[in-house]
Amino acid sequence: MKQKIYQSLIELTNGPFSAGLIKKLTHSKFSKYLIKSYARHYRINLEEMLEDINSYENLHHFFTRKLKDTVRLIDENPDSIVSPVDGVLEDIGKIEGNSTIIVKNKVYSISEMLGGNERSAKYSEGTYMILYLSPAHYHRIHSPIDAKIVDRYSLGSRSYPVNRLGLKYGNSTLSKNFRTVSELDHNGKLMAMVKVGAMFINSVEIINQGQKWKKGEEVAYFSFGSTVVLLFEKNSFKLNEDITVPSEIKVGQALGKLNI
Repeated sequence: MKQKIYQSLIELTNGPFSAGLIKKLTHSKFSKYLIKSYARHYRINLEEMLEDINSYENLHHFFTRKLKDTVRLIDENPDSIVSPVDGVLEDIGKIEGNSTIIVKNKVYSISEMLGGNERSAKYSEGTYMILYLSPAHYHRIHSPIDAKIVDRYSLGSRSYPVNRLGLKYGNSTLSKNFRTVSELDHNGKLMAMVKVGAMFINSVEIINQGQKWKKGEEVAYFSFGSTVVLLFEKNSFKLNEDITVPSEIKVGQALGKLNI
């Protein structure tokens, strides 16, 4: 019953009109006066920001703020997978042989998430990781490893919440929400980075369209709270022993390494 009520409320409130209102508000000059209260409410570390809090034109610019170069160190092991975002590691597990994962007791289809059986087959029996970004987090996305871009594409049209309630009660949010997929090749090993849009805002802005990414470099940003799903091939990824679920993760922090 709770799930049906939750889904009905989201369906009623999430549409082009409501999304447009949210976007208009966050881009308005008026929203500049909300920035300091927003920062206080979410306890944002102002010392990490590249710019002074008074310099942002609106809430959108503050939300997509950059950080100083020195506040996120990138792990230097050439085969390490680093976190592409600041966020919470919500889950990690095995991708089943039928290309499904179970998150918060809900089954998600990797085939649907990636847009087809052929795309998902290579990750069968591999590993998945889910990183959730709340409104309090830094929302720029960085490359998890030195890699060649094998493929990049977008799927979906609408977005629903991807927080704990969204994962628990939502309707296949990770595989149905608007999402952009980047498939990466590092020394012959493949991984997929799926950037999932959140409630109201579908925007995932890709700022690096190059065919090669350097580990730690900025490649995209979210325009609202969201989620990143990392997918690895079978027996290709080893998790760092000090990583636990759930836990706060920072950009550049080593999550594990590829077995080359």
